[in-house]
Amino acid sequence: MTTVESEARRALNRLNRALEKSRRELTAVRGALERAEGEDFPVDAYHEAEDAIARLHEFVADEGRRLQDKILHAGGLEPGRVRRSSGG
Repeated sequence: MTTVESEARRALNRLNRALEKSRRELTAVRGALERAEGEDFPVDAYHEAEDAIARLHEFVADEGRRLQDKILHAGGLEPGRVRRSSGG
């Protein structure tokens, strides 16, 4: 893997962690405001924000898969034929 590819993977990982933190913070804000505002709480707006974060998570996952396929292809491997291990 080249330095550019390594940096791209690191950047995707940082973005993914930032999105996870954003999701947690949105959940915290939602919990606090829902209790404070009761019936006036904008549920739909929060659902939209949660959906936007979920779409960004999927984007990051897609880009990660695309980058991995490029790395495999550059290494002479056929991306669709490589089995990913489920263990850690």
